[in-house]
Amino acid sequence: MSNNQDTTPVVHKKPLKLRMWNYRGFYLMALPVFIFVLIIYYWPMLGVRYSFYSYKLRDIHFVGLDNFTQLFKEKEFWSSFRNTLIISIVKLLLNTFVAVIISIFLNEMTSMICKKFIQTVIYLPHFMSYAVVAAIFTLFLSTSSTGFVNETLKSMGIITKSIDFLHSKTMWRPIFYLINLWKETGWGTVIFFATLSGINTEQYEAASIDGATRLQRIRYITFPALSNTIIIVLILNLAKVLNIFEPVFVLYNSRVLEVSDVISTYIYRKTFLTAIPDYGYTTAVGLFKSLVGCVLMLASDIASKKVRGRGII
Repeated sequence: MSNNQDTTPVVHKKPLKLRMWNYRGFYLMALPVFIFVLIIYYWPMLGVRYSFYSYKLRDIHFVGLDNFTQLFKEKEFWSSFRNTLIISIVKLLLNTFVAVIISIFLNEMTSMICKKFIQTVIYLPHFMSYAVVAAIFTLFLSTSSTGFVNETLKSMGIITKSIDFLHSKTMWRPIFYLINLWKETGWGTVIFFATLSGINTEQYEAASIDGATRLQRIRYITFPALSNTIIIVLILNLAKVLNIFEPVFVLYNSRVLEVSDVISTYIYRKTFLTAIPDYGYTTAVGLFKSLVGCVLMLASDIASKKVRGRGII
């Protein structure tokens, strides 16, 4: 008998119908979820066809690519598109940078009680809704006598007249970034701190024996360990930069639209704050946003494959 003879046993799979019948209980349990996904996520996609229609009240007629032609000519749309990219990317970079710094700071703390307390304090705002956050900061930044920030600055003699932070084109974005840092930084620290917790402490001990200072240990051990996680976080969030709505919606107003209006709020205004809205046009805007988001997702997938050897899709 030849030694090269294949002795691998042949596995005969049961017919698909029989396998489905044998595992019918599992399929029945998955059925409600499957129906939910179809209704919530896929059924609304049929409305994409209205991006090629003019849809005003009962006046519905096919217009082809006219909605997209109008879209590309709208200065207001391109302003919102530019604001979306600027606000989302700056917010992403700031949140990531601050989360990394705080994670390193927590990692260097020796007192476990202080470390847990600070972690809890900075993480709690993540659970608050943006509506509540907006109400809190609107009260703090108010120009009235109840405005804590303005009254404090006046009492210190720094200003003589109240600053209308949320109605100023020059102040709105910095305030928006600060509010987002306060709310979301705690969530970012969880990811980075988990990475730092996995670093072998023997590396720090060996570096200390060799005479490395604390800053040198951070530079040559901590940062290299975090670099891969930072890149992955940036890549994964790049695909979502156009999906910003609630944080802007609860804080913006008509006086700062030039610097705060994003694509989602632009769609909202054109749909719900117009006397006779053209649902076909706003559907076209939404479709364009989805296509750009798809391109960013594919770009993120390519970048992820180059960085960590596997994609995100």
